[in-house]
Amino acid sequence: MITLSDLSAKGGSPVTWPMGLFLLGLATAPFWLAPIGLYQYLGIEIAIWILFAMGFNLLFGYMGLHSFGHGAYLGVGAYAFGLFQLHVGTSLWGGLLAAVLAATVAGAVVGLFLSHRRGIYFALLTIGFGQVFWFSAIKLHSVTGGEDGLLGIPRPPLELGFASVDLNDNAAFYWFVAALVALVVPLLWRLVNAPFGRVLQAIRQNELRARFIGYEVWRFKWATFTISAATAGLAGGLFAMAQESAYPDVMSLHQSGLIVMMVLVGGGLVSFWGPVLGVILYFIARDVLGGLTETWLLWYGLMFVVMVMVRPEGLAGLFHVLRPGKGRA
Repeated sequence: MITLSDLSAKGGSPVTWPMGLFLLGLATAPFWLAPIGLYQYLGIEIAIWILFAMGFNLLFGYMGLHSFGHGAYLGVGAYAFGLFQLHVGTSLWGGLLAAVLAATVAGAVVGLFLSHRRGIYFALLTIGFGQVFWFSAIKLHSVTGGEDGLLGIPRPPLELGFASVDLNDNAAFYWFVAALVALVVPLLWRLVNAPFGRVLQAIRQNELRARFIGYEVWRFKWATFTISAATAGLAGGLFAMAQESAYPDVMSLHQSGLIVMMVLVGGGLVSFWGPVLGVILYFIARDVLGGLTETWLLWYGLMFVVMVMVRPEGLAGLFHVLRPGKGRA
């Protein structure tokens, strides 16, 4: 099985043909979604989950750390955005800043407990902390609304100084989300292709060796976990805007498991772009298979099992192997 470390470093510039193709897809999605039988809101969902998956893959793909409770930080961002709008003031940038800060603080605190652990102990602790956030969201009824969640969260307008854009229209909201994704993804690409990213891959390959040659491994783990949580918080704030609500289910093990499946099927272990492929495949499967049968998740799960057994590198790994000169005779 190939890994990210088997692929050559891309240098510092994010100007590559995959990046151009990705940005082109974001820019043109509203024009081809309807003609192929899909709908505008699907583009919003995919863009938000791509943001979540790309941040998650910093841990999962680049560091090899198995976080099975990452939905907690998506939920923290969603609740922070909602609480800001309902109790502080109706402000788009204030709400998103609150979402990012809340998830960053949550990730930084949890990361202090996790950064000195590895393997199964790291994974189990992520589940434990995720359940703490989920249980708190249900029981703190006066703050979170309990099982009903926060309802009626407004979508504040985009204030540009010289103009105001109403984001209640899904088309306008898509362009706003796409613009944020187009800003964050190149930053993540630059991060993982900088020396910082190569250290993450070194830690994934052999944590003890990375420590012996002088790297403070726990600091890199902590920083990566915090950055990943912050990205999830931004996605959570946008998710709360899209749903106009925040509820405990976004913190559940089910949601955390979905993001793991998306990244694995897409090939996040072997490619920066794997999470994008995995998210698109999941939502297309949900809508296409869901229109044919109520048991669509069963068929998606079977596809996941087959993919892991036959091609564990995922879709991105399959594309890499099929490239001329890469496959075996």
